[in-house]
Amino acid sequence: MDNDLKGYLLIKRIFDIVFSLLALFFFGWVIIIGFVLSSVDTFSNGFFLQERIGQYGKVFTIFKLKTIHPKKEKISYIGRFLRTYKVDELPQLLNVLLGNMSFVGPRPDVAGYYDLLEGENRKILDLKPGITSLASIKYADEESLLLKQNDPLKYNDEIIFPDKVKMNLDYYYKRSFGLDIKIIVKTFIKL
Repeated sequence: MDNDLKGYLLIKRIFDIVFSLLALFFFGWVIIIGFVLSSVDTFSNGFFLQERIGQYGKVFTIFKLKTIHPKKEKISYIGRFLRTYKVDELPQLLNVLLGNMSFVGPRPDVAGYYDLLEGENRKILDLKPGITSLASIKYADEESLLLKQNDPLKYNDEIIFPDKVKMNLDYYYKRSFGLDIKIIVKTFIKL
């Protein structure tokens, strides 16, 4: 690993620690209120924990607010609000603080996608998963896009996922602190 990459990774980690702590300080109350509302709305634990594929293909547990009613298996009333405004993603600040994720990087996926990449595409696994990326900005409305398809799984596997891989591999080669800041700014503009 060259010194430029080492320096970038150090700055990125310091940024992640400092800003996840600040964000948790300022938005911790939103997470708590979201947890309570989600718990009442879904009649269950308001946190959603799921195994995802992380850096180097290692499995980690992602933290989110629960948006799907476990018995009805549908997005709950409050869950729709939490998803629309991305409030359900705020607990991932804990993942960033713990070092499982970064603010910027490929969105962590369930097993069966990134962990099965081959050849050059596996370089994506060298990246720490992130809360946001250029691919997640482009596919911010992925759920509604998939609902419009006759075969959502096929559309995801043949169109969306390959495009995300291409975008994330491009990020792998161009990554820099300046690019990370641009992606964060674009994310806030999109919100």
